[in-house]
Amino acid sequence: MSDLILLAHGSGGESMRNLIEKDFLRYFSNPILDELLDSGIFEISGTLAFTTDSYVINPIFFKNGDIGKLAVFGTVNDLCVVGAQPLFLSLAFIFEEGFEMKDLKRILNSISQAAQEANVKIITGDTKVVEKNKGDKVFINTSGIGIIDKQRKWKDRKIEPEDVIIVTGSIGEHGLYIMLERLGVETDDEVQSDLANLSNLILPLLDKFDGIKFVRDATRGGVATVLNEINQKYKVEIEIYEEEIPVKEWVISASEVLGIDPLYAANEGKAVIVASKNQSQQIIEYLHQHPLGKNAKVIGKVKSFEKPKTFLITRIGTRRILESLKGDILPRIC
Repeated sequence: MSDLILLAHGSGGESMRNLIEKDFLRYFSNPILDELLDSGIFEISGTLAFTTDSYVINPIFFKNGDIGKLAVFGTVNDLCVVGAQPLFLSLAFIFEEGFEMKDLKRILNSISQAAQEANVKIITGDTKVVEKNKGDKVFINTSGIGIIDKQRKWKDRKIEPEDVIIVTGSIGEHGLYIMLERLGVETDDEVQSDLANLSNLILPLLDKFDGIKFVRDATRGGVATVLNEINQKYKVEIEIYEEEIPVKEWVISASEVLGIDPLYAANEGKAVIVASKNQSQQIIEYLHQHPLGKNAKVIGKVKSFEKPKTFLITRIGTRRILESLKGDILPRIC
């Protein structure tokens, strides 16, 4: 077999079949996928969640992850934050002709390990190859299906004044690290993506606390954009406090050099939560018991229904409007 991805690997013929059977199934084999039908067939009942996403990150390999691990955890996180236990994923690759087979196997191994950690099965997929210089190494598209237990359904709970805003950890790490990586800046081991599987943090949290009214993973656009989505959807005024926002020192330093506010930088292992004030302390204590929630903090609150805006109270006491991200300061970040 060639050491490179060829156009024939996306042709639907023998080369593609060999790639699927000898490489993909080696990493992803399960009874549903092994049938190699045009659709994965399964039985399930209950309230379902369905999500889809595409991953075009540059670089494709980075500290604490790669495009494969990102594709799995990114999809799993989109399911768990709506209260769904992730079950099944689809996986579709678009390769550029000449992509190295060793890099493909590295990505497949990473996907396999991430899927095992998240306890999901890859049950269908696709492979396409575009000509040299018509793509950029590899893009991955996923879809995910999960099931929502009754106690995890938060979407009909009403957000009210005095509800608190929580972030599950320090912000801005994925986006700022990836930008430093692109610029070729040498960094120490602490400086890395925060990429993580949130299902083992978020789903038990939803099981335990009925005062959680909103959860969203703060990816592209960062925490600031999530907060603006909340104020627009629920028509509420939100106030957050700069001095309460958890940000690591290296993120602060990088943001000053790059001119990127951490509130707008992507995260791949952090969530924003709106919760009842009377459960906020218990929620924070619970989050602190988990490695992914040890830096969780209350960063603000819902003020009123008067102004559907988000305001930042700065360290010097001024109050300014915190808008959604304008444009794309960090293209191809996930």
